[in-house]
Order: sequence, then C-alpha cells, then structure tokens
Amino acid sequence: MHSADYLLNKIQDAFPEGKFLGVPIELYNPIEYTLSQGGKRLRPVLVLLSCEMFGGNPNVAMNPAIGVEIFHNFTLLHDDIMDQAPLRRGIQTVYKKWDSNVAILSGDTMFVMAYEYVCRVTPPKLPDVLATFNDTARKVCEGQQYDMNFETQEKVNLDDYFMMIRLKTAVLIACCVKVGAIMADASAQDAENIYKFGENLGMAFQLQDDLLDAFGDTSKFGKEIGGDIVTNKKTFLYLKAFELANGETLEELTNLFQQQQIDPNHKILRIKEIYQSLGIDNITQEIIEDYHKKAIDYLELISVDEASKSGLRKLANEMIYREV
Repeated sequence: MHSADYLLNKIQDAFPEGKFLGVPIELYNPIEYTLSQGGKRLRPVLVLLSCEMFGGNPNVAMNPAIGVEIFHNFTLLHDDIMDQAPLRRGIQTVYKKWDSNVAILSGDTMFVMAYEYVCRVTPPKLPDVLATFNDTARKVCEGQQYDMNFETQEKVNLDDYFMMIRLKTAVLIACCVKVGAIMADASAQDAENIYKFGENLGMAFQLQDDLLDAFGDTSKFGKEIGGDIVTNKKTFLYLKAFELANGETLEELTNLFQQQQIDPNHKILRIKEIYQSLGIDNITQEIIEDYHKKAIDYLELISVDEASKSGLRKLANEMIYREV
C-alpha cells in the first residue's frame, strides 16, 4: 500500500508546469495559472487511495483522478465570481487577476477537459464512472444554486444548510472514493459503503471549512479570515448563533449582520466574540466529529482488511483535524 504523500506526488507529476498552456493564450493562461497552484489535491488522492484499498492499481485510476481535480477547480473559478472572492490559496482569483468573462470561459473549458480525462477509462468501467461523475456534477451545481438562494432567502434552517453542503461539497468527495472503487472492481455494496464514507467525510470537511473561515489563520488557511461573516453568509455558525441567541445578544447579532456601513474588522471581531460566548465554535467541532465518526463507521463496513483501510483512515483524520 502506498501512502497519501506518495500518491500526492504521483498526482503532482500529472500537473507539470506548462501542461495546460495553449492558444489562444487568453483562454489557457488562466487555466494553467489555476492548475499550477497545487493546492491539497485531496480529491484525486482520494480516488487513488480508494482504488488501491480495494486491490486495484492506482495507475488505472489516474485519468479520472485528474478529471475530478480539474472539475473541482472549474467550480472554484465560477464560485469565486459569484462570491466576489479576491483570494484563493493565498493568491488572486482568476476573475480578480483577469476579469469575470475570462474566468467564465476558462472555467467552461476546464469542464470539458475534466470530461475528457474522466472518459479515459476502459470501456467496461466507463458507464459506471460516467454515471457517478454526471450525477455528482449536477448535484454540485444544485448545491451552488441553493447556496446563492440562501443569500436572499430570509428563512434558512439547519436542515436546509446540511442539504446544501451535501450537494455542493460532500457528494464530490463521495464521488472520488466511489470512482476509485469502481476502477478496482469493488462490489456494489462496498462501492455504496465507500460512497457513504466519502459523503459524511465531505460534510465534516465543509463544516471544518466554515469553522476555519471564522477562527482560522489567514497565513495557513489561504483565504481571508472572516469572509463569510463580512458577506453575511448563512453558514452553520451563523444559523446556529441565531438559533441560540436571545435578548440583547440576538439584537446585537441582528444589527451587526444588517448594518450596511460597518467596519468589517469590527464586525468580524464582535461576531466571533458572540459565537464564542454562545459556544458555537465548540458546537461546530462536535458536529464535525459526529460526521467524521459516521464516515469511519462506513469505512469499517467495507470488506477489506484493516491494513488496506489505513491510508483512507489517516487521510480522513488529516482532513478533519486541519488548520488549512
């Protein structure tokens, strides 16, 4: 069995400098810029780890692994436009460095490229791989639409939020491990269990992202801390705070999020203080750990030996107990 670090190096070798350059340069330079940034490459590593866990050769899953990574980065290009996010992984986003039109068209091209890689599998496996990928791609778009809806939707509850992050984030992580299972000829039951493992891991991962957005370190996190607070994004922390707050605390929380002319640094600082006074940071951590446990429970159901599961188990822990 190979370590996640070894497989990450294999993935990095698949994204050499200049690989995605082409003409017209106005279209391909932003793609090269995006895909050369590196990042954690968690999703393709999950594909390869899952494939190897089920006894497959990770090399046979390399193309769909590259495909899901390109797809993920395509979604980020478009998400950054919608969120008006200036930074991604500590550097300027494509729409900020170029403009929105460039980011849209380069993102569209990346979507095509993702399909090209996902389809580079042996014919017997193509229908299952493509069905899994198509279902996921549609759900990710549905999740993003719900996320945008929540910006103007007055009433959003926690069930709405969990549904949204399952579609926007969790299903792609689930797709990765299921594609790896398909490429290794895993049984239908094992493929379903590894999908549920990935789905719950993805839920925990997104909640951790929400927590880090408020309480992380900008130098490690790669994004501006407090961005969700400044933009009034209805994260778990936001929704749970309004659920628990009352009296003067509720009034202040409401005013802070409703004020148009307010110093963003003051807003971030005060809302974080309110979150902590309500125990929101601890509650969020508890929910993260609950989803993480559910993921591990599904991993335990899979019919391979414990040693084979060690790579995914270790990476799952690192994804949840992270600072970036």
